[in-house]
Amino acid sequence: MPDDPSTAIRILVVDDHTLFRRGLMALLGRDPLHQVVGDAADAGQALRRARELQPDLILLDNHLGGVNGVDAIPALREAAPQARILMLTVSEDGDDLAAALRNGASGYLLKTMEGEALTQAINRVMAGENVVAPEMTGKLVMAYRNAANGTTDPPTVDKQPASLLTLLTPRELDILRAITAGASNKEIARQFAIAETTVKIHVQHILRKLDVSSRVHAAVMAAESGLL
Repeated sequence: MPDDPSTAIRILVVDDHTLFRRGLMALLGRDPLHQVVGDAADAGQALRRARELQPDLILLDNHLGGVNGVDAIPALREAAPQARILMLTVSEDGDDLAAALRNGASGYLLKTMEGEALTQAINRVMAGENVVAPEMTGKLVMAYRNAANGTTDPPTVDKQPASLLTLLTPRELDILRAITAGASNKEIARQFAIAETTVKIHVQHILRKLDVSSRVHAAVMAAESGLL
């Protein structure tokens, strides 16, 4: 995207903690490709601001003073149909993750992440990807398993044919198992006594062979195929 305010991603920040919300707005404001057009402290205000501003992306906390952000997603999508919704929360609850994706969120991130990783995640979401915090990957897989057992509805993440797993080498399968368990690249490198850059190369090969755009999709495929 060019460095032009008219092409910047227009963001609405929704969080009930004033200091965190203002800090997040300041952080995002450093990037000329991200334009914070408004903020809100609760679900009702978020709906009004979303309807008024029609942002490209809504950064949404889950705890909004009596209302869970995941429950507000359908109304926000109706208020701003073109907006993508990205959860940014402290909740590591698997049910919240599944509900967010099922209700139409494009991603689920944790507030412990680095600022640079957040800006990259925003760009990936606007490019059409689904993003999930690495720490939550294992819980996403569990949500799919529960869905397969009929205990929950599946999150809205595209599925791919599990037969593609046969294209992976034994080492790539090992790394995919680790990804599905929620391990980061650094943890995988330590587990297999290889360099982190080598892990990144393996991950790139896995995504290419499986024809998916993210680790999340690859992990879901692995879970559906019974790889674990």
